[in-house]
Amino acid sequence: MTTLFDILGPRMVGPSSSHTAGACRLGYVVQAILGGMPDRASVGLHGSFAMTGEGHGTRIAITGGLLGHRPDDERLRNAEAEAAEKGLEIEFQSVELGADAHPNSATFDVSRGEDRIAITGCSIGGGRIRVLEIDGFAVDLSGSLPAIVVVADDVPGTVARITGLIAERGLNVATVRVDRTGRGERALMTIETDEDVPDEVLAELAGQPWVHWIRNVHQLNA
Repeated sequence: MTTLFDILGPRMVGPSSSHTAGACRLGYVVQAILGGMPDRASVGLHGSFAMTGEGHGTRIAITGGLLGHRPDDERLRNAEAEAAEKGLEIEFQSVELGADAHPNSATFDVSRGEDRIAITGCSIGGGRIRVLEIDGFAVDLSGSLPAIVVVADDVPGTVARITGLIAERGLNVATVRVDRTGRGERALMTIETDEDVPDEVLAELAGQPWVHWIRNVHQLNA
């Protein structure tokens, strides 16, 4: 018997690259930025995600992504049962993000222990995604390149120190984006690289007195 979650391609479990694979990628990137599977998640579905997402398996796919599963992982089929078993409390609701928002958009309010983060992103087709906002900071992450996300004090030299340390390890920086709450306050940096940043580099950066938190988002091939 054919089901919604039969394999339709070599890198995807599910019927739709936008509503299933892209939804899973969003959930995966969200849990990576949080630092692991959340304890609780409130997910808002906008536009087409809200109207047709249930039939396309969007909720199951997002749940699987939040568990840390990739779009081609067979465990996506049983993501809801696995979430219940592992204690992931997740709720879905419809949200209206305005006419300018992509129709396949979602908001995430997730927590893990004392850590809590709010993220907005969208699935733009072909399994590709864009993360557009993290805790009110404007970002543009695709998940197609390895990336690190850093929240730090907005002091001179932070960007140079971070990118310099990465370059010292022979890694090529592809993109750098910085948004801040105000001069001298806090800044959020997203840095995409051609290869994953080693854990020892993250540990060294995390030890800097001006860094509040740092996360590694590993590459998700399309």
